[in-house]
Amino acid sequence: MSTALPEVPSQPQRRGKSAVFVKELTSRARRRLLKHFIALAASDRLLRFGMIASDEVITRYVEGIDFARDTVFGVYDRRLRLLGVGHLAFAAPEKIGDNGVVIKAHVAEFGVSVAAAARGMGVGTALFERAAIHCRNADVDTLYMQCLSSNKVMMHIAAKAGMQIHRDYGEADAYLKIAPADSSSVMHEAWQEQAATLDYTVKLNVRAVLIWLENIAARLRK
Repeated sequence: MSTALPEVPSQPQRRGKSAVFVKELTSRARRRLLKHFIALAASDRLLRFGMIASDEVITRYVEGIDFARDTVFGVYDRRLRLLGVGHLAFAAPEKIGDNGVVIKAHVAEFGVSVAAAARGMGVGTALFERAAIHCRNADVDTLYMQCLSSNKVMMHIAAKAGMQIHRDYGEADAYLKIAPADSSSVMHEAWQEQAATLDYTVKLNVRAVLIWLENIAARLRK
């Protein structure tokens, strides 16, 4: 069954009064990524990784992320802590079939985690929508997501997006067929990244000013 990509919102996703800005991350974010994953409770680690991953396993996972191959998205709070992370892993661009014919792959797998303090804010949905439009513009025609059937939040996001869901032995595989890119989808993603970068820059500058003021106050108290 083929399902078209849902409409991409022209504005950052809102829940209540807060906008959710999704920014593409680089390798410079590894430290914050590690803090985000380490802070996840055992039950959340199970939902994200399919097992209760130890700190050592999570550390190896973060250190092994290939930012040149995969795409990682994040949502920052005012203190520049990651509230949510989405990891979009792309299949090898091509492989040799049994008959020796080169088969091009256009598939990506998505994994997402949201901090406990950010539940109900639309962070997971915003990350998924950003991943979907990125796939569309990267010539990926199938977005794949694997999670435990008990992960009701992700099941809801998958169903809302129109993904085809298969359940087997406690796990669920969900697939979304992606429509081809067009000028509108390219502009949407560019605008979303620009807005998220601006939001991050403002938060970074505000944090720098606050730290400077705290240092000045500490000196005056001496």
